[in-house]
Amino acid sequence: MTTHVTIIGAGLGGLTLARVLHVHGIPATVYEAESSPTARSQGGMLDIHDYNGQLALRAAGLMDEFGGIVLEGRQAVRGLDRKGNVLLDEPDDGTGGRPEVQRGELRRLLLDSLPAGTVRWGHKVSGVRGLGEGRHEVTFADGGTVVTSLLVGADGAWSRVRPVLSGASPVYAGTSFVETYLFDADTRHPAAAKAVGGGSMFAGDQGTRQIGAQREKGGTLHVYAMLTEPLDWFGGIDFDEPTAATERIVRAFDGWAPELTALISESDTAPVLRPLYSLPAGHRWDRVPGATLVGDAAHLIPPNGEGANLAMLDGAELGEALAAHPGDIETALSAYEHVMFPRSAEQLATAEDPDHPTLQDVINIFAGDEQPS
Repeated sequence: MTTHVTIIGAGLGGLTLARVLHVHGIPATVYEAESSPTARSQGGMLDIHDYNGQLALRAAGLMDEFGGIVLEGRQAVRGLDRKGNVLLDEPDDGTGGRPEVQRGELRRLLLDSLPAGTVRWGHKVSGVRGLGEGRHEVTFADGGTVVTSLLVGADGAWSRVRPVLSGASPVYAGTSFVETYLFDADTRHPAAAKAVGGGSMFAGDQGTRQIGAQREKGGTLHVYAMLTEPLDWFGGIDFDEPTAATERIVRAFDGWAPELTALISESDTAPVLRPLYSLPAGHRWDRVPGATLVGDAAHLIPPNGEGANLAMLDGAELGEALAAHPGDIETALSAYEHVMFPRSAEQLATAEDPDHPTLQDVINIFAGDEQPS
């Protein structure tokens, strides 16, 4: 196959696709809005599952390198109630079924596996239009353009490529995270560190408040305070005033154990609001010649432990489909979408619960079950 593949977005899905294409000798260019690989923090921990994410890494020929970034012991999981009572305490079982890695290190692994110049940084897409016969023109914010016969949107929730294929837009999922970090926690925040344990922790009940935390490298605790509230509720909090915003979020957890609220009140960073959005369950599109989507651009869902894994699997399967059908782009894209659509529909339907997640739901996710009940 000699058709050059244009990929929009240098997240895990887009980079996995580029790597699998490279393995098969298919040229690709990735256009990314960020100015450099270090332009922003790449998020926290990811558990990479043996039934999807690891399959993608195997297709990319990167399993040995992946083993070198796994954080030992981080598969441990704890479940607490709001008073701090331990309901579940499972150590890392050592099986490697869902090893934890830092998202930034996984992204760097993928970047380092690509030929120099594959990723074009500082290319923010402002629009995409079809030219007919499977060709598309991508326009960038600086006025530059590129015309391609094979366009892949790997550009996340607010994809600029998606409108070429679908009129769907993300909608608020009803829950938001407030993100905090505690550094050198065992020394500086010992009570909170003890509550979290050696891996992942989730605290709460069947109410509208939960707290999740993960132990990252160097004693860092990455915390997500989860609140099921309308966006207007968060609009009443000035996150530009970190002290006042932190105090307001802590009040929302009134009556909780102090070692749990310390995960918010003792944060070493300003609280960051992360509203959760999703695409409609069963989101799909009619075949559009010369274009397709992977990852959140195709099937955005609220966090359930599968998003990054599915994005990588999408990228790997699309790359392998293109390699399996040289010179026949439409057959390759149809084969990819034929598998991806039902898989993503199942994920969306299971995640799209009108009620907020229960404690057991999220414990199940952290413990490695495929889906919340």
